[in-house]
Amino acid sequence: RTAPLGSLTIPGPLYSVRVLQAGYSSPNPDGSCRADGSVTLVWGGPLTVLVDTGGPWLRPQLPGLLASQGVSPSDVTHVIVTHGHSDHAGNLNLFPEATLLLGFDLSRGRGLYLPHGLASGAALELHPGHLRVTPTPGHTRAHVSLVALGTTLGTVAVAGDAFEHGEDEEEWAALSEDPPEQRRSRQALVATADVIVPGHGEPFRVVREWGQ
Repeated sequence: RTAPLGSLTIPGPLYSVRVLQAGYSSPNPDGSCRADGSVTLVWGGPLTVLVDTGGPWLRPQLPGLLASQGVSPSDVTHVIVTHGHSDHAGNLNLFPEATLLLGFDLSRGRGLYLPHGLASGAALELHPGHLRVTPTPGHTRAHVSLVALGTTLGTVAVAGDAFEHGEDEEEWAALSEDPPEQRRSRQALVATADVIVPGHGEPFRVVREWGQ
């Protein structure tokens, strides 16, 4: 893709990011909680990537959410599930032909599992220079985030529950398997991303102090 600029032609962004469902979490007086995870589509280049699939209760709506962007379940080439909780991994059967990353398990087709270095801290390059999966352990030990570079919003991190929402500083540690590790993951995402899509809230822009 290109965008004209006077007599020059400069590359335009390859991938777009659209939050199909912003996640939510609402506690009830009896201690229960009604929640579902954010569902995000990254498309426009050679890969069509869905990050998290919501809970199984979203299944009737998910094909329509994809169709609103001109995408069918069979168009999805990769499904990245940030972690294995039911509100993020509830609809994998809609995408039997997609390459699937669930936490640190990477599979393709009929159960072919592929090697990678996520568990040892190495990123997985889905489309070098454009899309990468980075390990962001803490909320669960096999938690990942998708980082999309060079979008119209800059670098977008689809962060699962590394961030619950944009104002979660007093909340996230109580939900974490490893709070010190998750704090490091959060700091790494904030250091690189311009926009973060959290697991249970609206996307938010990262604001840095002058000189940072």
